Amino acid sequence: MPNDLASRLEPIVAEAVKAAGFDLDSFEVQQAGRRQLVKVVVDGDDGVGLDEVAAISRAVAAALDENEHVIASAYTLEVTSPGLDRPLTQQRHWRRAKFRLVKVTPAEGDAVIGRVGHAGEKSVRLLIDGAIRDVAYASVAKAVIEIEFKQPPAEDLKLLENDAAALTDGTTAATTQPKEEPK
Repeated sequence: MPNDLASRLEPIVAEAVKAAGFDLDSFEVQQAGRRQLVKVVVDGDDGVGLDEVAAISRAVAAALDENEHVIASAYTLEVTSPGLDRPLTQQRHWRRAKFRLVKVTPAEGDAVIGRVGHAGEKSVRLLIDGAIRDVAYASVAKAVIEIEFKQPPAEDLKLLENDAAALTDGTTAATTQPKEEPK
C-alpha cells in the first residue's frame, strides 16, 4: 500500500517543507524490506544547499514522527534537491532556470536548444539562434537543462534582460531576428 500511504503522507510532508520555506518538488514512498523508503525532493528559488537539506530533513522527520500513526512502520527518510536531469514541467522550474541553456523537444517538430528568459504563466521566452521566441508550456513534450562549462555570452543575457524588462513595463518586446549569414 505504498501509494495509499504516499497520498496520506504527502500533505504532512508538504506542510513541513513549506514551513521551511521551500517547495515540495516530488514525493514518493516505496517498500524497502520491512521499512518504508520516503523520498522527498525539495527546491527553492535560490536552490537548496546542504545545510538547508539537513534542516528540511529534520523538519520532515519531526512531522513524520508526530504522525507516526499514519506511517505505522519503520521508515528511512531521503531528502534531496532535484538534479540537473529533472525535466522542466512547471512554470517555477522554468523561472528557476532563467539564463540557463535548455534542450526543448516540442510535441511536434524538432528539438531546439535555447537560453531561458522570462517565464510567464502560459509560456516561456527562449533565445534560440539569436531570436527571442515565445514557447507555450503546453507545446513542450520534454525540456531539460543542458550542462555548460563556461559563462553564457553577455550579449545573450543582455537581450533576455531587455526582453523581460519590456514585458514587465507593459510594452511590446521587440523580438530580435537571427543574424543573416553573409553571402
